[in-house]
Amino acid sequence: MLEPREGIPPVIADEAALDRVIAAFAAGTGPVAVDAERASGYRYGQRAYLVQLRREGAGTALIDPVACPDLSGLGEALSGVEWVLHAATQDLPCLREIGMVPSRLFDTELAGRLAGFPRVGLGAMVEGVLGFVLEKGHSAVDWSTRPLPEPWLRYAALDVELLVDLRDALEKELDRQGKLEWALEEFDAIASAPPAEPRKDPWRRTSGMHKVRRRRQLAVVRELWQTRDRIAQRRDVSPGKVLSDTAIVEAALALPGNVHVLAGLNGFGHRMGRRQLEQWQAAVDRAKALPDSALPQPGQPVTGPPPPRAWADKDPAAAARLSAARAGVTALAERLTMPQENVISPDTVRRICWEPPASVDEESVGAALAGYGARPWQIELVTPVLVDALSARD
Repeated sequence: MLEPREGIPPVIADEAALDRVIAAFAAGTGPVAVDAERASGYRYGQRAYLVQLRREGAGTALIDPVACPDLSGLGEALSGVEWVLHAATQDLPCLREIGMVPSRLFDTELAGRLAGFPRVGLGAMVEGVLGFVLEKGHSAVDWSTRPLPEPWLRYAALDVELLVDLRDALEKELDRQGKLEWALEEFDAIASAPPAEPRKDPWRRTSGMHKVRRRRQLAVVRELWQTRDRIAQRRDVSPGKVLSDTAIVEAALALPGNVHVLAGLNGFGHRMGRRQLEQWQAAVDRAKALPDSALPQPGQPVTGPPPPRAWADKDPAAAARLSAARAGVTALAERLTMPQENVISPDTVRRICWEPPASVDEESVGAALAGYGARPWQIELVTPVLVDALSARD
């Protein structure tokens, strides 16, 4: 499919045109296909730079959320309508920022996982289920570009062109497999989930952190990361375009004493100006000047069981329970032709095996699963597997 059925619609970039779209989509029928394009790798944060919608009776709309930053009116007009998204958890945060929050949704990627499809990208799903090949050449472009080129807009419109058709086909397939109610529980869980909490110490996720051992070096990573983040936010560019993670780790390991030494490190090459080098060296110097009491601790506070590789030494009985539980979940997932992580979260399995209920029975294990956020369908299927695994190794 190379062209949207009604051609490429004009980009909505003013309030009058947005009002007309809201009225048209409110009057439409059936589910609404929704997608959003971000500028990951180019701009700071994960904001939406284009929102695409399609609904029976309303056609396709392409909305510029930079020109129309408040889409809460559209969100309200679609309240109670089922939204069809592909990989919903990727787009919901940026849609929420502009006032679009679904009360009901259908996630075609998750539906594909539950139905046992080996490839669940949108192009693969549309081709495998509907027999259409979508042109997918513009997924990683800079969507903050204005005006957006016509080939990009064609690609964006095609992303929602067949989404409702895909949803309908997947619903039938899930129903045929006896998995439709499971999928609906999953979709409800996504729609009702609160926004994610901000990450604690996000600087600890710097790529290559495993090389950094000493607390003074950790302080350099933290200071450089925070300096980079402030600059990236101010300039509205991706942090990686300001300074690479590799450069941050190199500076932390080397603890350079001056700009000349810093300039010789990987990532601080000849193209970096003296002023930039001085700002990075100042960040290094601030970290080096901290008292020991202000240095970050190595590792993050552990809020759950230790890494499974350490279980055999720390608690051999727990290691045996985990081995039996994993084998049981693997067998169950194979029987259901479904990825193991969709049958039950691996983290949930680890937590229950590390600290099982005082008395192992279906009621206590089911309650423990519910406490970790498992859905009713998961509890029903997984509880007997875990009871067997925990009882056999009690």
